[in-house]
Amino acid sequence: MEKYQYPVHYFQCSTAISPEKAARQIMLFIDQVKPPPKIAGETGVPGLKLDFNYGVRLQVPDGNWRVVIGNAMNGQIYFDKDVSEKVVVSFEKFYIPWQIDVFRDGEKVFSHTFDPEGQPVMFYFPNRAMGDSIALLPYVAAFVRERRCKAYIYIAPYLREIVERYYPELQISTTGTEETYATYYVGMYIDFYCGSPEDCRYSPMEYAGKYILGIQDLQRTRKFYPSAGRKIKERYVCIGAQASWAWKGWHYPHGWDEIIEALKESGYRVLCIDRDKEVEDDGIKVVMPKGAEDFTGELPLSERIELLAYADFFIGLGSGLAWLAYAVGCPVVMICGFSASWYEFFTPYRVYNEMKCHGCYNDARIPYNIIMKCPRHQGTPRAFECSSGATSKQVLQTIVRLIDDLDKK
Repeated sequence: MEKYQYPVHYFQCSTAISPEKAARQIMLFIDQVKPPPKIAGETGVPGLKLDFNYGVRLQVPDGNWRVVIGNAMNGQIYFDKDVSEKVVVSFEKFYIPWQIDVFRDGEKVFSHTFDPEGQPVMFYFPNRAMGDSIALLPYVAAFVRERRCKAYIYIAPYLREIVERYYPELQISTTGTEETYATYYVGMYIDFYCGSPEDCRYSPMEYAGKYILGIQDLQRTRKFYPSAGRKIKERYVCIGAQASWAWKGWHYPHGWDEIIEALKESGYRVLCIDRDKEVEDDGIKVVMPKGAEDFTGELPLSERIELLAYADFFIGLGSGLAWLAYAVGCPVVMICGFSASWYEFFTPYRVYNEMKCHGCYNDARIPYNIIMKCPRHQGTPRAFECSSGATSKQVLQTIVRLIDDLDKK
């Protein structure tokens, strides 16, 4: 648990989940994200300290105190109790326009309305996933722009070059421990209501940042322009046969081989830009397609961006590479059946077989921890049929349509 001067008293704003489930989620959250150990915000009242680095954190010393915490926008009261020698902490860690009022011996001695303008604010990305980060970064930028705060961002090292190049208003933090007015834990939260008021499976990935950071308008990713000119003279296509989990892949028998052969016959070079040549997950092995040129390796994302920027199109999965191609402006053929057809970013070249089982990822009736085991057909011949349902013919027809669209431009 957190180590504070006084015992912690959690309070819950939302009625979306039971107090028992909220308590379990807080324990999980503490394990994933270590909250800052120090409440540094001075209030001008001796012993009373406040910050927003783990939701609301209000340190209340010994005495006859009453604390009222509510919503400055709609007037709803979330917490109204007598408190002494406690640290009052909110269950919710996402954006709420907080209003804090503190009384001592019946007299109001402190009042504060959440206002990050001019204040240092940390945006902490607990997940290393590239696609999630690309989808969420525009909302961090919108928060900084709309609320005029000084932004720090803690994000996986391999993603920092994207932030530095395309989001220069966000200052990289390598430790995530700067003294800040507020901290937001920015991620795709599934049935995890301390991180977001909405389960991210209910709406497209591009919406998740709206709920966590309180942004009203939909934000699109910034264009990732290449930093160098074209190096490959011939027409080429990039492919990515891997995703974060093997069950997200395309496992139609000989599918990749047939696609690559057809592309080569049409005069394209085919470059595989996955990180690894071979991965295995839960007994499913994914190997770089034999006919593709080997551009794999743990390379800087700038090199991937340059390849995608000059490719005619990208063929891949519901993966980080697909998101990278989307950000670059490279047309994406997305072969993806595990998620709903509306979930990732929109591409008119999405391929899945609607007559096969599909979309379990966005079925909120299914606990997330069993999705990777094929929750509907585990142990039957239909297991993971979403990943093999799209045929080579279906993918080829989509590619032909994309090429025709490119030729019309």
